Amino acid sequence: QVQLVESGGGLVQAGGSLRLSCAASGGTFSSGFMRWYRQAPGKERDAVAQIGWRSGSTSYADSVKGRFTITRDNAKNTLYLQMNSLKPEDTAIYYCNAALGTSDYWGQGTQVTVSS
Repeated sequence: QVQLVESGGGLVQAGGSLRLSCAASGGTFSSGFMRWYRQAPGKERDAVAQIGWRSGSTSYADSVKGRFTITRDNAKNTLYLQMNSLKPEDTAIYYCNAALGTSDYWGQGTQVTVSS
């Protein structure tokens, strides 16, 4: 049973930084993709960043390019999202996602609130 547990959310002022973590367990994480999504109130859940677990190749939504960095620690089976220069529009619940083969797994989400 794959489990994803996010942590690191909180309240921060505009311009500040936060680092989200996603601890993964119960699966084989040497392949596939890991992603961070976010969902603001009244909006759809959108992909923010993606990383190939084996290749380490990354991609980002245009809205976060140059400010957010996705990384993973293979030894710890942990995914990270470093968020810098945060803006009020980054306020959302952030979810960790694992795409393994034909299956999709989600964490419970962590709230990020950016005050102006």
